[in-house]
Amino acid sequence: MFSDASNFVKGVDLSFAVILGISVIFLVGITAVMIYFVWKYRRSKNPKATQIEGNNKLEILWTVIPTILVLIMFYYGWLGYKPMRDIPEDAIPIKATAQMWSWNFEYANGKNSDTLVVPLNKAVKLDLVSRDVLHSLYVPAFRIKEDVVPGRTNKMWFIAQETGKYDLFCAEYCGLRHAYMLSKVVVLPEDEYTKWYNDTTSALANVHPGLQVIKKNACVSCHSFDGTKLVGPSFRGIWGKSETVVTDGKERSITVDEDYLRRSIYDPNADIVIGYNPGLMISYKELIGEDDLAQIIEYLKTLN
Repeated sequence: MFSDASNFVKGVDLSFAVILGISVIFLVGITAVMIYFVWKYRRSKNPKATQIEGNNKLEILWTVIPTILVLIMFYYGWLGYKPMRDIPEDAIPIKATAQMWSWNFEYANGKNSDTLVVPLNKAVKLDLVSRDVLHSLYVPAFRIKEDVVPGRTNKMWFIAQETGKYDLFCAEYCGLRHAYMLSKVVVLPEDEYTKWYNDTTSALANVHPGLQVIKKNACVSCHSFDGTKLVGPSFRGIWGKSETVVTDGKERSITVDEDYLRRSIYDPNADIVIGYNPGLMISYKELIGEDDLAQIIEYLKTLN
C-alpha cells in the first residue's frame, strides 16, 4: 500500500483503506452486538418472551449513519477514479492490442513490442483494442485496470513513477489459455526510453521473415514449434502432413499444402482438424497480406 509505482496508487489505496476500515468496524461491531444479545436475552434469563417496543431514535440513527458512511466511501472512491478519466493532452499514445492469448503494443513510430515499455515520470495513454473477445488490461502495481472490448476503443492512462518491471495481466476470462496471457510493463529512465524508442531495428532481423510474421501476429500463443498440442495444431512437421478435418459438418482427409494453409489463415473455421475446437481463431485476412502469407508458408516448409 501507498507505494509510488504510479500516480494512481495513493488514491486507489486510500479509497480501499477507507472502505476496508469501515467494513471491519461494522463486522466487529455487529458481531459484538449479536453476541451480547445472544447472552443478554438467552432463554435461561428470559424464559418468557416479551414484546420490545420500537425506538424511533434508533431507527433514524441506523438509517442516517450508514447513509453518511456510504457517501464517505463514494467520496474517496470518486477521488481515486476521477483522475483516471482525465487524460493529459500531451500523454504518449500507445496502441495496446489484445488477442487470444497475447498482447501487442504499437508506438507512434510504428515500433511493436510484446511488452509495454514506457518512460519514467511521463504520462502514457493506451488505446485498447481487441481482435477477438473481451479482455481486460490489468497492472496491479499501478492500480489500473480497463476492459478491452471488441469493436470499441477504450482508453486508459498512467504515469510510471518508479523504474523496474511490473506484471501485466488479462483480468477477464478469455478462453482456454487465459492464464498464459501475461506480459510486463518495463519502466525506463527517459534517456534509456528515448534510445529504445528510436531503435527501430527489429529484434527478429536475423530470423526468417516468415517467423517474424508468425511472432508479430502472436501465432505462437496457440501453435507450438515442438509438436506440443496447444489450442491449435503444432507447426512442427505440418507441411505435407495428412490430416482429417471437418468441412461443412463432414469429415475428409486433406494434405497440408499452400491452399490449405491459406484457407486456414484467412478462413480458419472452414476446415477444423479433428481433436480441435472451432471458433477459437479469427480470420487474419485483414492482418496478413499475400506477401506475408507466402513468407509464413516458406517458413513452415522448413519445420519438417
